[in-house]
Amino acid sequence: MDSNGFRPEHRFDVELVAVTKRYGGTVAVDGVSLRIPRATYCCLLGPSGCGKTSTLRMIAGHEVISEGDVLIHDVNVTDLPPVQRGTAMMFQSYALFPHLNCLDNVAFSLKARGVPKPERHRRARDYLARVHLQDYAERLPGQLSGGQQQRVALARALITEPRILLLDEPLSALDPFLRGQVREELKRLQRELGITFIHVTHSQDEAMALADLMVIMEAGRIRQAGPPREIFERPADAFVARFIGGHNILRDGAGTIAVRADRCRLGIPEAGPHIRGRVAAVEYQGSSVRVALAVDGGPPLSVVMPDDRFFAGPVQPGEEAALTWSTRDAHALPDPA
Repeated sequence: MDSNGFRPEHRFDVELVAVTKRYGGTVAVDGVSLRIPRATYCCLLGPSGCGKTSTLRMIAGHEVISEGDVLIHDVNVTDLPPVQRGTAMMFQSYALFPHLNCLDNVAFSLKARGVPKPERHRRARDYLARVHLQDYAERLPGQLSGGQQQRVALARALITEPRILLLDEPLSALDPFLRGQVREELKRLQRELGITFIHVTHSQDEAMALADLMVIMEAGRIRQAGPPREIFERPADAFVARFIGGHNILRDGAGTIAVRADRCRLGIPEAGPHIRGRVAAVEYQGSSVRVALAVDGGPPLSVVMPDDRFFAGPVQPGEEAALTWSTRDAHALPDPA
């Protein structure tokens, strides 16, 4: 057990027990319970206002919990200040000091703790090297690109050697190319350091690429938590299937089903299940083509197919078409309450 009471033989890095957050009469987080195993990359995902950022801030200690408990390494930290929780927070805005160079930005928290200058600079250079910015130590934040600033902020958070790193939409300000690069860096660092990252995002693609554990929230509650592939293959309900994307929600004789858009086909219906409609849009996406289908009295549907298959028998907006699927690709969903 260390000086803060944390035991090395903990079962979970983070455990939320019926955590609730109220702002006046508004319930932002509603009785959330979650266990995050050791050294996990966890993504909290959901639409705006679902409670994911409030949940992250309660883990960090930046929001007071209305009800419930937060445990880190089996220790109840609900009433502890942020500095005693063993967490570090990386904010969306990066919050770098514009008048300090990269080295001193990264070393700032060690300076505040009274670490001598040679030692804090040595450790800061080590962490700049971890994010491949060792040659930028003397530059000011204003002399860096957005992606470089993001990596400086990451090094500054990691230098405190946290047990848990908390990231609040860290990639949202980056362009798509940089977002992909930094995403790879985050996953690499998480694996190398062997600590849990809890990452709030509104991007389904980001969560799918990064997460070991993906937690989908809506209206302050968890709708489904699990590995990305499990959630994509077996969404718990229609909300999850629609939010995660890539699924058609259909009705058949047995009730409501979800079928992945890449498992659907366009063609002449045979004996199997099908829905007739009209082509609403065709989107070329390089290796694949997405065809949107408008259906009378129902939500829009889509088919995603390899580009060579589409161009072997292309369709145009306005044409009649039928969407077909195999019953083995249908995933049953609970009917709405």
